[in-house]
Amino acid sequence: MRVTRRYWTIAGFGGALALSAVVLARPLLLAGAAALGAWLLARQYVFVRALTRTLDELTIDHEVARARTPADEPVTVSLAPSLARPSPLELRIEARPPPVATGSSAADRLARLPAGEREARTTLQVAWPVAGSFRFDRPTITAVDPRGLFVEGLARGPTPSIAVEPRGPRDVHVGMGGEQVTAAYGEHETDRQGSGLDPAELREYVPGDTARRIDWKTTARRGQPHVREYEIEADYTTSLIVDRRRRMSTGSAGETKLDYVRHVALAFCNSAREFNDPLGLYVVGDEGVLDRRAPDIGASQYAAVADRLRALEPAAGRPGGFDARSKLVPRTLGSGSGTPGPAVARRRTALLRPEESAFGATLRPFFARSDAYIERIEGDVLFETARTSLAGAAGAVRTVVFTDDSHRSATRETVKLARRGEGRVLVFLTPSVLFEDGDLTDLESAYERYVDFEGFRRELARLERVSAFEIAPGDRLNAVLAAGRDRRHESERPA
Repeated sequence: MRVTRRYWTIAGFGGALALSAVVLARPLLLAGAAALGAWLLARQYVFVRALTRTLDELTIDHEVARARTPADEPVTVSLAPSLARPSPLELRIEARPPPVATGSSAADRLARLPAGEREARTTLQVAWPVAGSFRFDRPTITAVDPRGLFVEGLARGPTPSIAVEPRGPRDVHVGMGGEQVTAAYGEHETDRQGSGLDPAELREYVPGDTARRIDWKTTARRGQPHVREYEIEADYTTSLIVDRRRRMSTGSAGETKLDYVRHVALAFCNSAREFNDPLGLYVVGDEGVLDRRAPDIGASQYAAVADRLRALEPAAGRPGGFDARSKLVPRTLGSGSGTPGPAVARRRTALLRPEESAFGATLRPFFARSDAYIERIEGDVLFETARTSLAGAAGAVRTVVFTDDSHRSATRETVKLARRGEGRVLVFLTPSVLFEDGDLTDLESAYERYVDFEGFRRELARLERVSAFEIAPGDRLNAVLAAGRDRRHESERPA
């Protein structure tokens, strides 16, 4: 409790009366000073008693309009104090957003409850420029004596929280070969089958099935239309491996490869929280492993993984640069699929005969040693992270890899490593052609590059216990696919 300037004025006057009584030998003045002192003590007692009763009967509703919001998106926050019966004290209740929050003034945050009133309310608009989980402090209550002698300040009331997500990418497409996957990622399998992530069984086509679900290879082999059913696996410990190297920074602000990857990774996190599944997170960067969280369950684990995903920022520097820590050779030595594998290296070694040309003699050493391929792959941080994180894993583990199509050999070997034992692997790839800066002016060239990417995705999907998907801006993907269809129609027209 604090006393005001008015209190000290009255107390000073009483002291002056007491001093005058002594100097002037006037007992009546001393009685007046004593009366003022007693009155101040009585007012203090009344104030404390009124404050105690008021706090016991005070209810503060402090709410945030929504539990989750994108960064820089204003959110309405309400503060509504109320009393069971009027109080003789004036109350000022102020909301206290986190320091990083912006957009509210001191007047917006203050709800005034004058003496004799029972209800008050204020609303404010608050925004967060950065992602993360934030919690409001308790509102501050300032109680003022009706005669202006005493003031008490304290913190009471609820502390609402809000999860701020990075500005999300638009039109997120997750699918295979341009076809959207309709299932929620990471869900448990149910008694029903349909469009999911993992193949379940084949059945004959029935009227009403969509054409996109027809398995054309089986249809051609059996001579009758067949539909592939899918289900989503359950009871897996899930390990998320997220690539945050410079190449994942490709794209416009808020719509980089990493932003799209984060959108899907958070869906797995939400699913693990809902079903109480073990969840782990491994984040890799150009400099090595940036975060390592072994699979675990519990609210704190899910919150920590989600917070880390939301806080990920694209790496600084030129996107798509060569990873100096990786021992992979530059893509110019191989085809569009990156570093050649051992089989390709052996074939090229046979073709490059040093006695036939100086060119062959120069390039032959690059392909002569097949063990150099293994050494290069083992230097890749994504591969090394998968190897170390899965080394002690027991039982069925579902590894979810989020990366792009840049270093395909390393990605391929990482997937093969992750599916050892009983493990299953989900690979989510961002096609580089759909994230490069600028408009897609040359759609035919973009379509060819997308077809090349799709070949790589299908190569991974053909591996046992592996499902591979694309993550891309839906509008850009549709534009590229439309260009491909137009070119096919043009070539099919009779001359």
